[in-house]
Amino acid sequence: MASSYRVYYSFPFHLLLFLSSLLSSSADLSFNFYANSCPLAEFLVRNTVRSATSSDPTIPGKLLRLLFHDCFVQGCDASVLIQGNSTERSDPGNASLGGFSVIERAKNAIEILCPATVSCADIVALAARDAVEAAGGPVVEIPTGRRDGNISMAANVRPNIIDTDFSLGQMIDAFSSKGLSIQDLVVLSGIYINVS
Repeated sequence: MASSYRVYYSFPFHLLLFLSSLLSSSADLSFNFYANSCPLAEFLVRNTVRSATSSDPTIPGKLLRLLFHDCFVQGCDASVLIQGNSTERSDPGNASLGGFSVIERAKNAIEILCPATVSCADIVALAARDAVEAAGGPVVEIPTGRRDGNISMAANVRPNIIDTDFSLGQMIDAFSSKGLSIQDLVVLSGIYINVS
């Protein structure tokens, strides 16, 4: 059972790496971006995710899905976290997203030590990475240095996120437009089925 659980999360983790850099300039990202400005940032995110996962085993899938929805709309900029009328978060396509409280707890812990330093976009990416590890997946470093977006529009969700009434052809086209394969579609569909 444990090995199938690990296999289940290992491929999405590699997809996580792709998603976290989707629509981001790789020149802007680096490993250990917060080494000097907030050296405990990744540790705090990891511990927050481990704690949340120990009390709710659906957290890993929720955090991967949250990253997916963030990255697919207008890049990995945490715009899905912004609350309010007509924001990405308010769109019915995002109504079943979870994991927001984990991101909030991690952000609050980081803000105590390093105010206004670590982006929410990096926290979302790191939390998804750490959720995979907490579920028995591989430990892999990802680059950080993403910037938070300040524009979040519900109107941007539907053209970019697969809807429940999409045909298989429409789903394949949507994934292809983001540089993803049919295998990626199948894996992410499995995550949706298991956490929705």
